[in-house]
Amino acid sequence: MRKPTFRLIAVLVASLAATAVVAAGSVRYKWRDAEGNLHYTDSLPSDAGVRGYDVINAQGILVKRVEPAKTAEERAAAKADAAVARANNDAAERQKRDDRQLLAANPTEEDLKANQQQQLEMIDLHVKSLTTGLESLERSLTDLLGRAAEFESNDKPVPARLSGQISDVRTKIDAQHAQLNRQTAEREATAAGFVGELEHYRALSDKYKQH
Repeated sequence: MRKPTFRLIAVLVASLAATAVVAAGSVRYKWRDAEGNLHYTDSLPSDAGVRGYDVINAQGILVKRVEPAKTAEERAAAKADAAVARANNDAAERQKRDDRQLLAANPTEEDLKANQQQQLEMIDLHVKSLTTGLESLERSLTDLLGRAAEFESNDKPVPARLSGQISDVRTKIDAQHAQLNRQTAEREATAAGFVGELEHYRALSDKYKQH
């Protein structure tokens, strides 16, 4: 097969250009003015983009529709909607990744339950450690208060060093109580979250079994 010559290519290009010119000449515009009056013209007014317009061919068939320009409020609303849509899409993608990781890390329901129990046991160990430490601090405070009471019963002032120790231990007890309360609350929240996680895992497992 002979390759097309440059002369033939030039003829084809010229033909296409001529067709485009003819087609362009047959295009008309349909638009409304500020009073709402309908117009059909071969050209557009300078402000046509504000109200929008239609591009139609010689047969009156719609070729393209240019929507009216958005107001500042509409643009802001569209931008906000797009941001919400992106956030929702990102959240959906993260959920898909989390679901895949959940199934990969826990081939069976028993695996998931074992992992959950292990996490709860780790929190329980921390709670136990905090409780033990708190009990030790409270014993120390009882001892210090007893020593302070001996001075007071003998009408002697409590030494500044002893008063400082009592204050220091009380501060540590308050901090230990706060940390213990946080850990206890975390344990309850984690256990409650595991209930939902298990239900979600079962739903995912059923879904994939169906496929």
